Amino acid sequence: MGCLDRLVADLRAQRPDHVAMTGDSVNLALPGEFQRAKRWLSTLGAARDVSVTPGNHDAYVPRAIALMQSSFAPWTTSDWPRQGEEIYPFVRIRGQVAIVGLNSGRPSGPFLATGSLGHEQLQRLRVALREIRGQGLARVVLVHHAPVPGMPVFRRMTDCDELVDVVATEGAELVLHGHHHCRMVNFIETKATRAVGSRIPILGAPAASATRRDDAHRAAYHMITLSDSGGAIEITARARGPSRNGREVIDLGALL
Repeated sequence: MGCLDRLVADLRAQRPDHVAMTGDSVNLALPGEFQRAKRWLSTLGAARDVSVTPGNHDAYVPRAIALMQSSFAPWTTSDWPRQGEEIYPFVRIRGQVAIVGLNSGRPSGPFLATGSLGHEQLQRLRVALREIRGQGLARVVLVHHAPVPGMPVFRRMTDCDELVDVVATEGAELVLHGHHHCRMVNFIETKATRAVGSRIPILGAPAASATRRDDAHRAAYHMITLSDSGGAIEITARARGPSRNGREVIDLGALL
């Protein structure tokens, strides 16, 4: 059994309430790759219990966009009114949690892996976060590129500052991302969140199929718990991934 298969088997054994996959289900965005990605995503659980946001590899070339959107449709179904034909952000309500999925995947030039959201998607996000807050739901934002200033130019989100401003102004309780193939923990300081400590955790997961042995880049997934503590949202997160010999999946320690 390969590394990725071991992780999925372990994840399923943990019986999570919901699974978030933050992009790069394919490599070159070829039609056959999307067919394989759909079969693999089905192994994570029922589509209602799995949410997917695209990465830069999912939008590798312009002609892949329509195929990407149709392929990921079961995992992006929104419970929130959409504006016209726009898919993102999608909002999926699960209990007292609102999962807000963004699309930062964009075709980019050679040797670049940049992404962006664009003004219109950011404006729709602003409205969604504000309205969800009014309903008292905990808001978990999913995006592929890290909403963290100072990322390498060739891998950054070009409108990162704008996204951080929207999230800081309207609030969220948690942001999850991928893209950088390493375990990352950052925060957005804001009074607009219900997260304990008035800061929103930004958690980045490594590639789930990485075979590197150092702790930061080793394949892993994150087990995250949100608890309502007198109106504040307490968030804990632990990483699970292969042991150094790769033979079993173990607890790799706390992120929060």
